[in-house]
Amino acid sequence: MKPTVSVDRLQPGIFISITGIKWFDHPFLLSHFRLSSQEQIKVLRSLGLQTVEWDPARSTAQPLPESQEVPAEEDFSAAVLGSMLDAKRERSERVRQQREGLARCERLFEQEASGVGDVLRDLAARPNESYSRAKSTVGRMVGNLLDTESVAVHLVNMKTKEPGLAHHAMNVLVLSLLLGKAAGLGEEDMRFLGLGAMLHDLGKVDVPARVLRNAHRTTSEEQFYQAHVGYGIKNAASIRELPVPVRNVIACHHERWDGSGFPNRLLGEKIPRLARMAAIANRYDNLCNPFDLKTARTPAEAVAVMFRDEQKHFDPELLKLFVKAVGVYPPGCFVALSDGSVGLVVETNSADLLHPLIMLYDPSVPRSEALLIDLHEADAKVESAISPAKLPIEVVEYLAPRGRVDYYIEGVH
Repeated sequence: MKPTVSVDRLQPGIFISITGIKWFDHPFLLSHFRLSSQEQIKVLRSLGLQTVEWDPARSTAQPLPESQEVPAEEDFSAAVLGSMLDAKRERSERVRQQREGLARCERLFEQEASGVGDVLRDLAARPNESYSRAKSTVGRMVGNLLDTESVAVHLVNMKTKEPGLAHHAMNVLVLSLLLGKAAGLGEEDMRFLGLGAMLHDLGKVDVPARVLRNAHRTTSEEQFYQAHVGYGIKNAASIRELPVPVRNVIACHHERWDGSGFPNRLLGEKIPRLARMAAIANRYDNLCNPFDLKTARTPAEAVAVMFRDEQKHFDPELLKLFVKAVGVYPPGCFVALSDGSVGLVVETNSADLLHPLIMLYDPSVPRSEALLIDLHEADAKVESAISPAKLPIEVVEYLAPRGRVDYYIEGVH
């Protein structure tokens, strides 16, 4: 239990909590924050508070001595308090509209993922018809879905307990396009990149699941696995109109910048640029969504692994652009904030990676109305990413994307 202090002894710099008041009944952005002005103290008095909880460790000032207590001021008009509450209600309406926009984008993502599965399933029997559908899908993605900066959140929302080729293809498609957008690709190259990313693992349909899912393959099994690149080129050969840049993404998405990749051990810029982009997206999704979810990395961990441990495998400039595109704390990350709050990153800002949009855990607010806090507007910052396995179940249930509690509880260890 935190200590309490009289409102009359408050001064700027003291970190307080007013969790006893419902969020919609006070005008502040958060229910716990560091006081920054005398006006905030006047508002606390206007709310009828006589004492509040305070956190000495998070405060930069101490309460005034008892001898310096001042009588409660009565000159703070109800109209001013009302205007602050009105502004908060307006902000809540903006948040509601923002949430509806995210929900529409999620529905679009789900529809497109289903279509990608159909393309991959039908391509062998109806190659040209399937390719036409693939082009339409990529065209919509380039033209519509990527108009929103929050698109990457759908990548982490779509995790399944049985990740298949369709989900992986969709994730790599979206991530590749995000990187392509950050790299300033023209529309034609964006379409080539999207098609290559969608079809990059086409050859895996000819590799047994026991080989694909085995994290400890024998030498012969590894050779069988690596052959999926050649199978993909063979399967794509029936598409008469397939452009060379798209074929090269299929052929080269496992090549590495340092020459240690397969099948041709291409080095550096000898690897086609679009394939270098798809390789980054492919690795990120494989880290976040492996067949064995017990080995899954959180989005922040995946970025750290690629940038810290595997940097030599990727085009360094493209890798920097990718981190900027998805954020230091990518959408889907559970994070601890400096004010003690816990939240889920919903959207990143490429111009300021350290101040993303956060869905805040607050049990006093219904989950359907969960607060979206732009850290540009709040007196808080991200302290660290948190593994959801280390959070209480009620926090994960509140914050986890719809239907994905099983992943966050069982998948991450």
